[in-house]
Amino acid sequence: MSRRSFRVTLGLAAALLAACGAPDSEQPEAPAAQAEPAPPVAPEPAAAPQQAEPDAYPRGLVLSLAHFIEKDGELVPGPARLEFLYREGGAWKTLAVEDPESNVFHKAMVYDAPDGPRLLTAGGTAAILKTWRRDAAGLTPRTEWQEDFGGKWSRMRDVEVADLYGDGKLDIAVATHDQGVVAVLRPQAEGFSVVRLDEKPDTFVHEIEIGDLDGDDVLEVYATPSEPNRLDGTPQAGQVVRYVPARGEGPDVVADLGDRHAKEILVEDVDGDGRDELYVSVEGQMGGAGGRQLVEPVEIRRFEADTPPGEGVVIARLDDRLSRFLSAGDLDGDGKREMVASAFSSGVWLLRPGEDPRRPWRVEQVDADSAGFEHASLLTDLDGDGVDELYVASDKHKQLRRYRWDGERLVRDTLYTRPDDRPIFTWNLMPVPVSLIPAP
Repeated sequence: MSRRSFRVTLGLAAALLAACGAPDSEQPEAPAAQAEPAPPVAPEPAAAPQQAEPDAYPRGLVLSLAHFIEKDGELVPGPARLEFLYREGGAWKTLAVEDPESNVFHKAMVYDAPDGPRLLTAGGTAAILKTWRRDAAGLTPRTEWQEDFGGKWSRMRDVEVADLYGDGKLDIAVATHDQGVVAVLRPQAEGFSVVRLDEKPDTFVHEIEIGDLDGDDVLEVYATPSEPNRLDGTPQAGQVVRYVPARGEGPDVVADLGDRHAKEILVEDVDGDGRDELYVSVEGQMGGAGGRQLVEPVEIRRFEADTPPGEGVVIARLDDRLSRFLSAGDLDGDGKREMVASAFSSGVWLLRPGEDPRRPWRVEQVDADSAGFEHASLLTDLDGDGVDELYVASDKHKQLRRYRWDGERLVRDTLYTRPDDRPIFTWNLMPVPVSLIPAP
């Protein structure tokens, strides 16, 4: 697909994606990011030697999608769509499940209920959280929470799962549009009760992360409230706030981003010191004539438990205006973790901490020929060999790609190419056991 057709696709989708921060279809793509040369991780641009792999895997991937269908000669949002990608009989296979109650799934992930694993989905619009059980009929949904928050948009934007109250039960932390609702669903004997942690008019909360930065064994919830999305390049102020549900604390501002904002954060122990860190992907800013020049690139900032809100350490800069997926794992099997950042138009990037993780990290380009509005990516070990693989949805190319370390470099292969050129947006991808994937 050409750059021009990529921008046209974004323009067709503007009505749906305005509430989720779609880029202005008239703005040019950002220039390629600048980084150190890194031949060991450069992918093969042509067909690469394939590693031997089993005929089947115990886990596959679930993709959360917004897609468009033709109606009366126009492209309109279709029903919310899940696509499953799994390996069986020596081949990669796909199947799809749609839900007409919403027009987008922002996320799908496994929820380990007491009676067995279910699929948890976050939909909008309408704003619905559902769990899905596999049975003889396929996947059967149950609505756990549905609400109209009273603003222009009502969307479940992100979910994460953890035992937030220390009672051995898995809670669901939720971020929403556009009334700033942050909530926790607590499991009951039947269903869930909803505990609202926060609410603020005309506020978008895009991301939830859960972790323990201060090392006290009490989990914290991190969220990214910001001003409503703007497509004209003008500043959109935002913060990262923390809640401690078990103590009834929050919101406390842990990252003050001034007139910038973040739609992606990561809370994990990437540097291996035994304590989580907060990483904030700060959106770039456009300016200059017509607001089409990138004047502030994406910054990845690091915060520890005692970092003042305005003093996050910039560990990397990417010359792009959006980078909305951060993932951590061990890609080369050396026992050390790396971070992957996927950016809107400049590709996929590998970030490695040095001896002092508070100083700038080494930034290496994994693939320059990969792009997407969300540009969903994931580090996970589907093949069970103890080394993570990188999975990337390059929506610009209508492909789901995998990158594996072959002992010297990351090698790319394409697992799935979409059979048509309809506009589609991959909002998330997560691992899922094949036991939850419905039969064809």
